[in-house]
Amino acid sequence: MSSEPNNHGFGTRAIHAGQEPDPVTGAVMTPIYQTSTYVQSAPAEHKGYVYARGDNRTRQALEGCLAALEGAKYCTATSSGLGAETIVLTALGAGARVVAGNDLYGGTYRLFMRVFKNLGLEFDFVDTTDPDAVAAALETPAAMLWIESPSNPTLKITDIRRLSEIARAKGVPVLVDNTFASPYLQQPLSLGADIVLHSMTKYLGGHSDVIGGCVMTNDDERGQTYAQLTNWTGPVPGPFDSFLVLRGLKTLHVRMERHCDNAEKLVAWLAAHPRVSHVHYPFLETHPGNDVARAQMSRGGGMVSMVLDGSVEDGKRFCSATKVFALAESLGGVESLIEHPASMTHASVPAEERRAVGLADGLIRLSVGIEDYADLLADLEQAFAAV
Repeated sequence: MSSEPNNHGFGTRAIHAGQEPDPVTGAVMTPIYQTSTYVQSAPAEHKGYVYARGDNRTRQALEGCLAALEGAKYCTATSSGLGAETIVLTALGAGARVVAGNDLYGGTYRLFMRVFKNLGLEFDFVDTTDPDAVAAALETPAAMLWIESPSNPTLKITDIRRLSEIARAKGVPVLVDNTFASPYLQQPLSLGADIVLHSMTKYLGGHSDVIGGCVMTNDDERGQTYAQLTNWTGPVPGPFDSFLVLRGLKTLHVRMERHCDNAEKLVAWLAAHPRVSHVHYPFLETHPGNDVARAQMSRGGGMVSMVLDGSVEDGKRFCSATKVFALAESLGGVESLIEHPASMTHASVPAEERRAVGLADGLIRLSVGIEDYADLLADLEQAFAAV
């Protein structure tokens, strides 16, 4: 689904882009077109819609809005973030070599190594915060450079503009997983990336009530290929899921400001806490990627990782002691979540590989929600007391 760019501000685009009042009733909200097929006036004569796996008006509205927010020409929505990744990797084909960051979401790593490696793709992992290391890795022909920034879960920051320049010189397209930042805080296509991917489950939907993904690009061939592959292989989001994400997008800009407000205050408190040995947050002055983060992100985001002094078991007990922060996987919802990556979201990554990239066994990841800050602070205070 393509979307014409416009000059409206982010909040206006989030509320209006890709959407027109329903032509039949004038309904302001895009209806949920809950249908699997469309009537034809004669064989092969129709109104542009044949079968809902290929096109659905609710999904089209979502794709148009997402494309406008990321500054993309094309957006393809999928049934999950991993579904979007599957489409991108399928388009590369057997024999393709992917150079990827060495600090990735555990499900992405699992998809690479347990599914697509068996289908003939090759994956090499490199520290994408080191441009020289990336340049060296791209001396061997590659089909794609795959980046997460901020990364999951240690919030490493990659210089998207610099790596896009390096990759472009080698003819290698750059994909950025922008899930942690959201298009409100960072727009990788404007920094030189070729493809942007999201788990819509997270900040885009924003309410922990839907699973979805999307992939966006300005390249005509890729945009058409991703849409075709999604139709041919089937990982499309349903119309109700599309409606939920579309509704979530209307408050993305407002939510992200509150996420950032709460996270920044918690980071300042945690950084000075005697029980915390390290805090990972892009806009923290001690973060090694702080300067790059401030150059390519408008704010630091709502994700925070910290390492507690004490044993791994202390960390697990801490996660189990919170009451406002829910112990659960996922992130980006209005409610605050806490998790222990080594035993939860990143358990599929071998322990030695986790530790090598700085994912400590005792690391705790916080998805800071939009509750009252005083309640979040009190909850963490009582959790420290409980350990």
